[in-house]
Amino acid sequence: MSWLFDLVPASIFWTILLIFHGLVSVALLGALSHQSMAIMRPTHSTPKEQNFFESFRSVQASKYAKSICIFWVISFILGGWIYAEYRINVRIPIEQQELYKTLGAFEFKEHLVVLGLAMLPIYLFSWSHHQNLLYASLRKYTTLFLTVVCWYAFLIGHIVNNVRGYAS
Repeated sequence: MSWLFDLVPASIFWTILLIFHGLVSVALLGALSHQSMAIMRPTHSTPKEQNFFESFRSVQASKYAKSICIFWVISFILGGWIYAEYRINVRIPIEQQELYKTLGAFEFKEHLVVLGLAMLPIYLFSWSHHQNLLYASLRKYTTLFLTVVCWYAFLIGHIVNNVRGYAS
């Protein structure tokens, strides 16, 4: 990677990578939120009768499954790439400041994200059979789990970045 740092300074590179990781995560968060709302409270009104919240819920939830899996994997890969920089330049100063709850929340986030990655095949299977009512509860609970994990990971990532960002 030294050739890359000859073109772009390291701090700028990591900041750009972090921003791109954040943008992919926002897309993932939006897709999962739409899908979760659609399965938790489906709407039965016609499009002309819908208010904002009914429109938010009235998406075809099955259409989001493949995109969610792709966004999850891309976000995971980018996060893994950023993780090397985090372990050396961010985690050590946070430990020195004795912010152990912040570190613990981030460690928990890592485990949840890996668990979410492992659940993607089950999630995709349940959504590829969205017409089969036998998989309705599996679909519902895997989607809700991934949504909660995604929101948690997004918020904890922001908290850790605010405690000690890459530019520090």
